[in-house]
Amino acid sequence: MAFYSPVAHLFQAIIMRWRNIYQSDAEQIATIPMRVVGPVKIDSIEATGEIPLPLATFESPLWPSTHRGARVCTEAGGIKATIIDERMTRSVLVEADSVADVYQAYCDIKQQHETLQAIISQSSRFAKLMDMHAQIVGSLLYLRFELLTGDASGHNMVTLASERMLDWILTTYPKLRYVSISGNFCSDKKVSAVNGILGRGKNVVAEVTISRDLCKRLLKTTPGKIIELNIKKNLLGNIISGGLRTANAHFANMLLGFYLATGQDAANIIEGSQGIVHTELRGDDLYFSVTLPNLIVGTIGNGKTHDFVTENLRLLGCLQDRAPGLNARRLAIIAASAVLCGELSLLAAQTNQCELMRSHIKLERKRNNKTKDHT
Repeated sequence: MAFYSPVAHLFQAIIMRWRNIYQSDAEQIATIPMRVVGPVKIDSIEATGEIPLPLATFESPLWPSTHRGARVCTEAGGIKATIIDERMTRSVLVEADSVADVYQAYCDIKQQHETLQAIISQSSRFAKLMDMHAQIVGSLLYLRFELLTGDASGHNMVTLASERMLDWILTTYPKLRYVSISGNFCSDKKVSAVNGILGRGKNVVAEVTISRDLCKRLLKTTPGKIIELNIKKNLLGNIISGGLRTANAHFANMLLGFYLATGQDAANIIEGSQGIVHTELRGDDLYFSVTLPNLIVGTIGNGKTHDFVTENLRLLGCLQDRAPGLNARRLAIIAASAVLCGELSLLAAQTNQCELMRSHIKLERKRNNKTKDHT
């Protein structure tokens, strides 16, 4: 016998409300505060001149801190940045009945570069096979394909290309069986050593040399204090914490802000923030560099059609009519420069007791009070 229950009725109404909100096909835009800081002077093949830095973040002290770093670097003569390498990866996973079958197939597959490239070309005119690496575990074969992907960050491009190659491999080598289109040897959006060693995305190094006078006047510290803190905090601190191929204070903060402002896949800050700060005393000057081996950015593809993203990419000069890949390389240089500015400023602040927290309290309370005034 059915009966009416107010509690059951309320629960059913909540479920229906949830379905209407969260299962709707309508796209909604999440609002994240954004500011353009800088500009910072950059000197590289891909980007030259004073370039602004758009950052979208809820951590409001990041804006003035990165701006301070940009001002210091500009007055020091600018940031020099170089792209060491670039590639996007996807690893497929297959298996056989024995390791002998797996190894024999792999030995033949690695000789098929031209055939594999022809297959890739059917999926994209921009995708180019650069290299392939493998790991064999028992009767499992992990194949890591590495491709150039033009101006796209390349996740979907390499996955589609890998799927086509995988189809060919399974047809050509019938002893192999499908396990997964992604075997985690990529390694996508996870902390790993393989990306830093073999490369995933753009490998970028940005550097600047700052005089002792500038350090004292604008950073309120000395080259020696920054170098000492980098050793004790970034290097030794990351060793004792078990950090993997990383020695930095907060690369992730600048990367997330820059990624959100320019329409990138924000989850890529996981491998992107695995980077190293290197400092030296050169005469009386501070040499400061950041190395980002896994910087994944693109200027076309998913996320790039939103108005604010298009505006920011245009502001950065990354929507120009250039050869494929050059706009994305320019964006990577600017992203690495933003990371350097924010990292330099934070390390300088942390050499002075209480400066970091005092700045956070001052800036965030001021922002919160302004918010209350408008509500």
